[in-house]
Amino acid sequence: MKIYTLKYEQYIDRPIGEVFDFFSRPENLARITPAALGFIILTPSPIDMQVGTLVSYMIRLFGFRVRWTSIITTYIPPVKFVDEQLKGPYSFWHHTHMFYKRNGGTLIVDEVRYAIPFGLLGEIVRRFFVRRQLDKIFSYRAEIIGKIFHNQR
Repeated sequence: MKIYTLKYEQYIDRPIGEVFDFFSRPENLARITPAALGFIILTPSPIDMQVGTLVSYMIRLFGFRVRWTSIITTYIPPVKFVDEQLKGPYSFWHHTHMFYKRNGGTLIVDEVRYAIPFGLLGEIVRRFFVRRQLDKIFSYRAEIIGKIFHNQR
């Protein structure tokens, strides 16, 4: 299984505790996910983020509803947490969220490691669809997060 890695960074001119608090509430995922994915969180709120927390949601891929369940495997406030897919569209999904104090604000670093099922067909889909979709999702997220934190000033 080939594992691919993507890395995204965004600077927010807000304190690390405030930024981490926003990201450590899975209920905020719907706010920062493009509407086209039809994101619906299934886990009842409030969700207490800690190691072992399970978060289930639905997304739309290729017109089909897909259930995705993640587990929080690392939780170190306010600097890091990791979610890993237990059930979902990927053969492997490991998303590390890191937060660094920088110039009075916060540098958000996301590292996503993933693998696609279905062998050669999966590789074709990854090359022409998945990579672009992930870039679009994180670009949209950066835009929305910028607006959210700008509006909180």
